[in-house]
Amino acid sequence: MQSMEGRPRSSSTQSSQGSLHSEVTSWRSRSQSTLNLDDDSLWLARVTRQFKKVADPDGEVTLSAFCEALGLKESFFAKRFFFLFDSDDNGKLSLDEILRALNLLVHGSTNDKLAFLFEVYDIDGNGQIEPAELRKVLESCLGESSISLPNDKLGTLTSALFEAADTNGDGAITLAELSEELDRHPQVLDDLTISPVSWLKPTPALSSHHPISRPLTRTYWQNNGGKIFFLAAYFAANSVMFATSYQGYQASGPWIGVARGCGLCLNFNCVFIVVLMLRRCITLLRTSRAASFIPFEQHVFFHQLVGVVIFILASVHSLCHTANFVILSMKENATYSFWDYLLSVRPGLGWVAGSASITGVVLQLLLCIMVIFSSHCVRRNGHFEVFYWTHLCYVWIWLLLVVHASHFWKWLLVPGLLFLIEKIIGLVRLRAGCTRITTFSSLPSRVTHLIIERPPRFQFRAGDYIYLNIPAIARFEWHPFTISSAPEQLDTLWLHIRSQGQWTTRLSNYVHELCTNSLTDTLRHSLGVSHAARMWPNQENISSVSLNRDSTSSWDQGNVHMTSYKIHRDSELPGSKGNAGECYLDGPYGTPTRRIFLAEHAVLIGAGIGITPFASILQSIMVRYNTRKQNCPSCSHSWLETMKDHDMNLRKVDFMWINRDQRSFEWFVDLLMKMERDQADRDIGGRFLDMHMYMTSALGRNDMKALGLQMALDILAQKENCDSITGLRTRTQPGRPDWKKVFKKISSENKGKVQVFFCGSPALSKIVKSHCDRYGFKFFKENF
Repeated sequence: MQSMEGRPRSSSTQSSQGSLHSEVTSWRSRSQSTLNLDDDSLWLARVTRQFKKVADPDGEVTLSAFCEALGLKESFFAKRFFFLFDSDDNGKLSLDEILRALNLLVHGSTNDKLAFLFEVYDIDGNGQIEPAELRKVLESCLGESSISLPNDKLGTLTSALFEAADTNGDGAITLAELSEELDRHPQVLDDLTISPVSWLKPTPALSSHHPISRPLTRTYWQNNGGKIFFLAAYFAANSVMFATSYQGYQASGPWIGVARGCGLCLNFNCVFIVVLMLRRCITLLRTSRAASFIPFEQHVFFHQLVGVVIFILASVHSLCHTANFVILSMKENATYSFWDYLLSVRPGLGWVAGSASITGVVLQLLLCIMVIFSSHCVRRNGHFEVFYWTHLCYVWIWLLLVVHASHFWKWLLVPGLLFLIEKIIGLVRLRAGCTRITTFSSLPSRVTHLIIERPPRFQFRAGDYIYLNIPAIARFEWHPFTISSAPEQLDTLWLHIRSQGQWTTRLSNYVHELCTNSLTDTLRHSLGVSHAARMWPNQENISSVSLNRDSTSSWDQGNVHMTSYKIHRDSELPGSKGNAGECYLDGPYGTPTRRIFLAEHAVLIGAGIGITPFASILQSIMVRYNTRKQNCPSCSHSWLETMKDHDMNLRKVDFMWINRDQRSFEWFVDLLMKMERDQADRDIGGRFLDMHMYMTSALGRNDMKALGLQMALDILAQKENCDSITGLRTRTQPGRPDWKKVFKKISSENKGKVQVFFCGSPALSKIVKSHCDRYGFKFFKENF
């Protein structure tokens, strides 16, 4: 007996379809249209070649070959498409059948596409969609969208869509009723006009195509002027120094002239690279007027750029001196050999015991080590410790440079003093920054949530970051993480850390070990079910360990476990050296997000764990906004004596969070729910904070496979005033944002000058920035 996806249609079944059958027959019998040279036609041409490669000797394609040619998984929808394309019901597709079907989906009318959509849902082919069929389709949609819902929620979803579409209440949905329901969802009808070839394409990777920035526009210079000016000034200064030094030593020969020119530039660059990493000074300068024309947020990029320039200059400097040594050693009256010049002090080169050549060789080797282990592949592929320890070679490089170059100490004097002051301040604050972690929590997608006791007099601003040291994980390693709690939260600090390298992976494994290791059965008590368990009962474990003096508990519901253990302040954790949860903080340090409160209309865009700085900012924004509501607009009198009006120009905030999967929303869903409740029905003239959630793994609205699911989710969200995916009132949008529509809508709101703050991947950053240039929005990003 064949499955429902592939059951042959009998003649009696076909005759019962009436007008629907005639539409479908017409749909299948249309002649092949002439292909236009557009994207879909090019895709069709490529797929045709793929089908020819995978076809059997008879020129026919099986289901597995069909999925292979289209790059699809052998899923419910792939089987349905294969079955509907198979007009002769022989279990195989000929190239003619495939081309007829695909070309009709490209060039057919909206009614043709609607008829095909209906047939996909009408699994048994009897001309109507029944509840079991609709449930099966929605269940398959959920699976392909990586959305997990409880069985009762799936039933509620099915009932909501079925009751809305079955207008005559006969227990089945006809093509006419489906058409009427689609009329009530104009967006879905618009999506049907999009080429259904996209229905068969696998979900594309993040596109690298984005609007071309116009260099002559005011917005482009507003977003890039500081960087361009800085680069121009930097290279101009190096050029002047090189030319000046070259001219002074030109009489000694071209090799010496170039070497000396590079040497003077190296004196400047080897101290300037340190200035770019004076984090405390940069944090102070962010609040000054200099921040309006100096791109402090780019200091890490400039640090990397100067590092590359140093390596190039040092290499040229070394090669020129080496060439000069070869020339000197080849003279008839040469006193020293090439190796004497290069590796000995006998020639007396240099101002300290003739050590210039030897120290130069060692310096070049140290620079090679630093450059190699500072590469992106080392830092991003789980070898941060290698990068960190080799980067400490800068201390030896400075000492060797003082010995190697007679004037370097003059260049180093002031920047070196500032650097030393910063280090001394860091050591002093290190003692004051000794604190303890009160709670470890393991969240979905290998994210660890730490709750830390806030040290006395520890002041920071929303969006700031700190350097964290946990001796139990690694005694000598410090790693930067953004503070995810608000400054107004006085007792604790929050950190959300995603496992991406060796240290963060060790932290995640350490917390997992704590959560799964039963210290003692007598410390366990019952605990109520959290919102996370109610929303995602079938998801991976969500665990936490509390290291405070409170009672400890555990609970179990389905596959979700939460366990907390009572550990006294002076007790030790398994494998740790020292007190339980002991940690050290260095900071805080500022980021571009400090400017948010000076904006009029702020757009916050976080991708994945890039929401971390915005979690702190959103909490602080709502505190300030609620405070402002307690002040008289005329005289600024506060009705709450304990609260002061904060400096905030914000009139509107749009927050966008883009996640790949459903589980990632759990990180901050409780916080977002609280914000929705706080501002519910507060603003008569429009909402102050608008949230926009996107789930990229979900099938987009322009994907036919997801039309029914998205309609059902829309209907249920409107009915329950709650999104089925996150539990928020804000509806989660499937797929990636349509940035053109998003920014066009923001531009039309006229809430003041728009400033966009982004934290996420560099690829997405470029796309968002290009749209900001196009719409005249100022753009700031945080390195991710």
